[in-house]
Amino acid sequence: MYDYGLSVLEQYGLNALSSGRVRGALLCRTERGPVILREFHGSEKKLSMQQKLLQKLKEQGCHVDVYLENREGALVSKDKDSIPYTAQVWFEGRECDTKSETDILKSVRMLAEIHGRMQLPLEKDYTARNLKEEYIRHNQEMRKIRRFIRKKGVSSPFEKDYLKSVEWFLEKGEKAVSMLDETDYQTLRQQSLEKGTVCHGEYNQHNVLILGKNAAVTNFSHWNFDVQMADLYRFMRKILEKYCWDPYIAEKMLSTYDSIRPISMSEWQNLKVRFVYPEKYWKLANHYYTHNKAVISGKNVEKLHTMIRQKKQWEEFPKRCLRQ
Repeated sequence: MYDYGLSVLEQYGLNALSSGRVRGALLCRTERGPVILREFHGSEKKLSMQQKLLQKLKEQGCHVDVYLENREGALVSKDKDSIPYTAQVWFEGRECDTKSETDILKSVRMLAEIHGRMQLPLEKDYTARNLKEEYIRHNQEMRKIRRFIRKKGVSSPFEKDYLKSVEWFLEKGEKAVSMLDETDYQTLRQQSLEKGTVCHGEYNQHNVLILGKNAAVTNFSHWNFDVQMADLYRFMRKILEKYCWDPYIAEKMLSTYDSIRPISMSEWQNLKVRFVYPEKYWKLANHYYTHNKAVISGKNVEKLHTMIRQKKQWEEFPKRCLRQ
């Protein structure tokens, strides 16, 4: 019977008192507390750097999912079928509840705290893409998808809504590119890389565990060197989409972060540019283009409807909440 890597616990001197499947992993309760086992598919060099980052955060009092070393001192262990696994400490907590303002602000506070501590010697292989180049490419892709639908003909509600709305969103995409030229993004990015500032890379409600008065941050596998506003933007966008771009909760998040890790003028400008760009719209379009077009998810159709319905609130958000 397939044990989902459970047998590798022996290599850490641990026994599973109980176990169960969780999001993409196996949660084991051991005599040393909860441990997460995951299949490993990445670079061991990047994993080693990630462990250094996690150890640094742990030493400074942050709750993070550091890796365990096996008896041979390695971070990766292979089971009887030679499948590689990693083991990480875990926490008895729950995911951030996006309906709870307390949870949201606790997550923002935690992000600000780890941002102030997240620095490593720069490795160019793990540098995030230049934002201007990324936006230009995404704009080109949205035009390509527009041409594709026009050429083949509209045959679904998604395609119909896309053609009706794409010009408006493309205009915002072009505006964001222009704003990057008008602000000092390139200088900000260069300064961030020189300092070795690190982003979590996927900071969202699923990767923050609420532990009573404290919080833990998990799943750092997408970490990279970049302007740290990328993390704050990503978390805020996920929340604000659920709150119809409510300026009240936005300002609470911004002031909470800024009170712990002050946001510079250049970072305020960069955050504004990120919110001007229609990233969610591009993601929906890209998903449509790269997947089976004969069967378009009703969920994605509804997401596109919601974006179009909320576009005025989204457009007004940077003007109202990012005046700095």
